[in-house]
Amino acid sequence: MKKLALSLIAATCALPLAAQAQSTLDKVKASGAITVAYRESSIPFSYLDDKAQPTGFGWEICGKIVDEVKKATGRADLKVNTQAVTSANRIPLLMNGTIDIECGSTTNNSERGKQVAFATNYFYTGTRFLVKAGTPVKSPADLKGKQVVSTTGTTNFKIIRNLNEEQKLGIDLLGAKDHAESALMVQTGRAVAFAMDDILLYGLKASSANPAELAVVGDAIQVEPYAIMLRKDDPAFKKLVDDTLAGLMKSGEFEKLYNKWFMSPIPPKGINLQAPMSQELKDNLKALSDKPAT
Repeated sequence: MKKLALSLIAATCALPLAAQAQSTLDKVKASGAITVAYRESSIPFSYLDDKAQPTGFGWEICGKIVDEVKKATGRADLKVNTQAVTSANRIPLLMNGTIDIECGSTTNNSERGKQVAFATNYFYTGTRFLVKAGTPVKSPADLKGKQVVSTTGTTNFKIIRNLNEEQKLGIDLLGAKDHAESALMVQTGRAVAFAMDDILLYGLKASSANPAELAVVGDAIQVEPYAIMLRKDDPAFKKLVDDTLAGLMKSGEFEKLYNKWFMSPIPPKGINLQAPMSQELKDNLKALSDKPAT
């Protein structure tokens, strides 16, 4: 009997963590709270406004998801906790239960899919470079032997690192803790270029003290989808999030939100990114795909 008990304990311990873990909806219902993660400088997806409060396109969509969570759990009194995350810690904090959902500018790719899940893709972007205006950079080859910065923990950092090795460019690749620090390194001359998703670069440029001093250059190296990030192996919560996005996309409300954040003046400085919806995103309003980048 003792051996049987020990065998059962061993078998339980051997189960995958996700199989033992409480589903997000059950966790939220029991605790009466949900923790939503935000980024501090991922304009216009998720960033801080002039009152140091999270705002943005992804953040607003998360608010609509939280409304559906309240209905699904019967917790109209649900408390919404917020948690700032970085490119480096967003996945660990989701996996260990510190946060329940991340609404920012996270690329949905196959590698990350081994650790977390992604909802329907809600944006498509490509890696380009932020430089000081007038800098003679049109392609990665122009950065040969120069200092280039990218934010640690991003797919962009890996893309440039791999490109550097494959093409033997001799780039001195520097890492920064967030996008704001990466942009500052270009502005202060510590790096010639900042490699990042082009839409984020446009946001950083437009919100800088002197946008005319900066430029976004080069062809997109690799086009990738953004998606809201969730814990893996939680089909009920993923369905709720996907259904919420599908409702927004089919009703036309998603397009209105897009125009609000990408085609109109946004807080806190009233900048306008003037970034029309890509064909990839238009197609996905119908396809509702969560297909990852490779």
